[in-house]
Amino acid sequence: MAVITQREFARTKARRVWMGRGFYALCLLAVCISLAMLGVLLVYLGSQGYGRVSWDFITSFPSRFPERAGIYAALIGSIYVVGIAGIVSFVLGVAAAVYLEEYAGRSRLAQIARVNIANLAGVPSIVYGLLGLEIFVRVMELGRSVMAGGLTLALLVLPIIIVASGEAIRAVPGSLREGGFGLGATRWQVVRHLVLPQAMPGILTGVILAVSRAIGETAPLIAMGALTFVPFAPDGPLSRFTVLPIQIFNWVSRPQEGFHEAAAAGIIVLLVVLLLMNALAVILRNKFQNRLEG
Repeated sequence: MAVITQREFARTKARRVWMGRGFYALCLLAVCISLAMLGVLLVYLGSQGYGRVSWDFITSFPSRFPERAGIYAALIGSIYVVGIAGIVSFVLGVAAAVYLEEYAGRSRLAQIARVNIANLAGVPSIVYGLLGLEIFVRVMELGRSVMAGGLTLALLVLPIIIVASGEAIRAVPGSLREGGFGLGATRWQVVRHLVLPQAMPGILTGVILAVSRAIGETAPLIAMGALTFVPFAPDGPLSRFTVLPIQIFNWVSRPQEGFHEAAAAGIIVLLVVLLLMNALAVILRNKFQNRLEG
């Protein structure tokens, strides 16, 4: 049996300390680079579009004149589409995760379903746009409407919510379930009153990530037929629509400098909407967390 001298132990300890410090420095450098790039982007957007952000810009419709162009139709369309996508994907995603984790068990079918759902989370978004075009626009005859767009985005973010919800449900201690069963509760009662409240903070974290992705998607909505110029606000689930990313893309592709400023202002509004929606989800998550800790 080899004996390690005190000098060798000190040398090994020093090497590991320096390796730990080096790894810490690399992580800190990665964070600083990311924050610097984000800061440059925000400064550029602020310098380009801050002067255009106003109440008139928010409440005006698109126009072929840059100084009159607004984002009202795209803003309302984004709220409608993301709202539908968030509600549908949350209900279906949590239900699917509960079934896979609490009812399906370790069956072969459940394992195949988990692998395929994880793979679907990495499928390019344009594929979901083509799928939405075929299923919702043509087969279900919803047309190129708000409902079709919301359901298309729901398909896009559904795997993310299922995976995140499944991880949150698996993190709930098994002793909690056993205690519920020991008191005579049914499986649904255990899931409803014990598992889901404990897993809800993690589930809402997944929803935040999913909605953040959905609100910035452009390719699937263009593929399923969303308009690039809409001089009216959608008034129902079957109305034609556009969304902020498509409107911004339309302005950026034009040669006039005024439209580029309008695009920068639209990005600022999009970021504010995203932050408000994420803040609401974070507040709900913290509320559940405080209730559990209390």
